[in-house]
Amino acid sequence: MASEPDIVLSTLRDTDRDRYLACLLSPEEKRGALAALYAFNAEIARVRDVVHEALPGEIRLQWWRDLIEGAAHGDPGGNPVAAALLAAIEEHRLPRDTFLAMIDARIGDLYNDPFPTRNELEGYAGETASALIQLASLVLAPAEAAQTAHAAGHGGVAQAIAGLLLLMPLHRRRGQLYIPLDILAATGLDRDAFLAGQERDRIAAAIDAFAGLGLEHLAKARAAGRIPRGLFPAYLPVSLAEPVLRDAGRHGAVLLEKNEPPAQWRRQLRMVKAQFLQRF
Repeated sequence: MASEPDIVLSTLRDTDRDRYLACLLSPEEKRGALAALYAFNAEIARVRDVVHEALPGEIRLQWWRDLIEGAAHGDPGGNPVAAALLAAIEEHRLPRDTFLAMIDARIGDLYNDPFPTRNELEGYAGETASALIQLASLVLAPAEAAQTAHAAGHGGVAQAIAGLLLLMPLHRRRGQLYIPLDILAATGLDRDAFLAGQERDRIAAAIDAFAGLGLEHLAKARAAGRIPRGLFPAYLPVSLAEPVLRDAGRHGAVLLEKNEPPAQWRRQLRMVKAQFLQRF
């Protein structure tokens, strides 16, 4: 029978291929904990994909909250990802409050309420993608993790925006909108006008501004200084953001209907190159 770490890695390969590769490019002794972190993130990020209503989604997220808080009905119950996550939290002394904030941020994904301003979007990205980078850093090299908090914060926002751009066609079909309303207003749009998809030039301008916000954060992450070698695997997924952000500005309103990520082999090559050069 497959061991628990193998099961978690296999789960991650199916739910988040990019972070699966990041695990394989990490030190072998750290892979189990990293896979648990990333598989947990994938589980809470895809809750809306597996439920049809918000209430069952909130129940799923509450189960993870109970698990991390140690509530009796939050027992791993034969869930390899849950068991591996608890082990990683204990072994690496990871802050449970950070996981709880990640779960709370994902509750918003179950609904269609847009972010009023870019500050709210940045807060959401900070509690999800940026927090995941910081947690991975604590696993990889805890003594150095605090030195890169600034890079993790900005890198996570850039990565989150790239991911939201890739998912824009799906979100539109659901009636979801992640471009902040203040960015839409600056281009003469509101939520309904953007989702309707008729005003193509204004929509293209809004998407370009959204992608530009991601590029702005990516530049700040890079300007924060060189990432210590021991921490760099935590930043490998960030290396995939720039092509998505730049392509979004070129494709404009087309992204409402279709937005294909770069081919898997291109993403893998980019991550391997980033690892070799130690630059994201």
